[in-house]
Amino acid sequence: MARPDNRENSELRTLSFERDFTDMANGSVLVKFGRTHVLCTASVEDEVPRWMRNTGKGWVTAEYNMLPGSSPERIRRRQSGRDQEIQRLIGRSLRAVVDMNKLGERSITVDCDVLQADGGTRTAAICGGFVALHDAVTRLNIGTDPFLGTCAAISVGIVDGEARLDLPYVEDVAAEVDMNIVMTGDGDLIEVQGTAEGKVFSRGQLDELLDLGALGVSRITDAQKALIAIPPAPRS
Repeated sequence: MARPDNRENSELRTLSFERDFTDMANGSVLVKFGRTHVLCTASVEDEVPRWMRNTGKGWVTAEYNMLPGSSPERIRRRQSGRDQEIQRLIGRSLRAVVDMNKLGERSITVDCDVLQADGGTRTAAICGGFVALHDAVTRLNIGTDPFLGTCAAISVGIVDGEARLDLPYVEDVAAEVDMNIVMTGDGDLIEVQGTAEGKVFSRGQLDELLDLGALGVSRITDAQKALIAIPPAPRS
């Protein structure tokens, strides 16, 4: 069965990263996956949580919110349990590719604000959040590279019995299986979140979804690497 936007099952939505979308944060990226748009900013503070003081280590955390007008029905300006779960996922994913010992005693908060939601907001936030974080660290000029690799994420699912990549909302709500895959640029897994929505799935289908997710992450990683290969413009 044809997809709503006529993509192939293994095809990503149109992907773009707009660097330095805002001027104030240390790192700022507007990431777009089709009609899903997420603004990711990375802000640096020269302090760490109390429990990390005097350890010499840094910290990376994240916050996630959907703006009131990001969906057809207005989102209230308060954080839900879903938002908290998603921001923990983003934070875990970003920390997986950062050596905190090399970051020094500073904290970086990656704020992910959904401007428009059409499925895959958490995975888009991870992809854009990594680029914003990388730009923020690059601008610190700390003399050592704390990154262990790159980090990207994508949604996959089974819709109408078919494994599909990068689900928009209309497919997400109809999916028999819904999964989010977070990986490094080297192909190692950081996190897999998968759920059967009323219909079980086989080990073979799981492997098919993981392979499809790895394909998508590889393409996203190529776009990220092409961007961060060019240092961000210095801030005055």
